[in-house]
Amino acid sequence: MDEILGIDIGGSGIKGAPVNITTGNFTQERFRIPTPVPSKPDLVASVVAEIAKHFNWSGSIGCGFPAVIRHGVAYTAANVHRSWIGTHAENVFSKSCQCPVTVINDADAAGLAEQVFGVGRNYPKGVVLMLTIGTGIGSAIFVDGILLPNTEFGHLKIRGKDAEIRASDATRQRKKLAWDEWAERLNEYLQTMESLIWPDVIVLGGGVSKDFDRFSPFLNVRADVVPAQLLNNAGIVGAALAAARYGAGK
Repeated sequence: MDEILGIDIGGSGIKGAPVNITTGNFTQERFRIPTPVPSKPDLVASVVAEIAKHFNWSGSIGCGFPAVIRHGVAYTAANVHRSWIGTHAENVFSKSCQCPVTVINDADAAGLAEQVFGVGRNYPKGVVLMLTIGTGIGSAIFVDGILLPNTEFGHLKIRGKDAEIRASDATRQRKKLAWDEWAERLNEYLQTMESLIWPDVIVLGGGVSKDFDRFSPFLNVRADVVPAQLLNNAGIVGAALAAARYGAGK
């Protein structure tokens, strides 16, 4: 099973593509549909089924989803309707697609892709911390290549507020912060994370990764800090990898 359909579910768009899980490459062009409003389970499931139908798909599917996912059940709802909380997401999607579907936290999916096909390949041993910085801050942590799922380090308290409220890219844009001003906030967060888990490398993904050279000179942490390599493809690729690694029978 070298090809799996990966789907990345976001607050504004749901996108997918078949992925060669040996190479990490898409085997067909990515297909995107806007996330329905409201983003309730039945409406989102219909869009996921439409993406599967677009590719005439009948095999395994992996979905990256913006929530804590335990044993297929959503326990939070970031950027999707709160009715997802307590919903068995894997069952909902499997029923709508008539295919086996594996669901993973979206930041974990991005981290998994980066670990297998991106920066993480240079760190097969040790602690790798992936942070996706965009509307909020998502996190994924790997120890000797093994994922510790559902970390929510974006909600770590910094100066009495969630880290993502202080240091997300959305905050940078909303407050119109210069890169050095924003980097000071990000650096405080990274230093706090470093004091807690001592990573060997911190991989920065999300929208700001393309501007890495504009803020990285202002960062001062012990760990290597590097930009993610897979950019917007990471969620889709990682979702497919999750189905291969953690799907039914694994």
